[in-house]
Amino acid sequence: MDFQLGTIESKFADIIWENEPVASSQLVKLCADAFGWKKSTTYTVLSRLCNKGLFKNENGVVTSLVSWERFHSEQSKQFVEDSFGGSLPAFLAAFMNGKKITEKEAEEIRDMIGKYREEQ
Repeated sequence: MDFQLGTIESKFADIIWENEPVASSQLVKLCADAFGWKKSTTYTVLSRLCNKGLFKNENGVVTSLVSWERFHSEQSKQFVEDSFGGSLPAFLAAFMNGKKITEKEAEEIRDMIGKYREEQ
């Protein structure tokens, strides 16, 4: 499945996730308001995202095949893989570069690590 989207495709996908299930005719109106698109443009982009396996358009109703959460999780994993060779510590070092976190944030991160730590 292809989780790589351009900026406008991502904004379009967000409109679907925020409004689903959404009638394709309503999606056309939403995209006209948000982007100034014509009907044909909306259907072209929708078709592209359906072909990527993210959404489906059945009987004029558009729904997601992949949740917003899963999509962004997969995008994040791909970014770490592509940019940092899959190294979470390298990503965190770059992300944290000079930033300070609160004790509460540190505790949340420790809890997360404990939850996802591999069994020894």
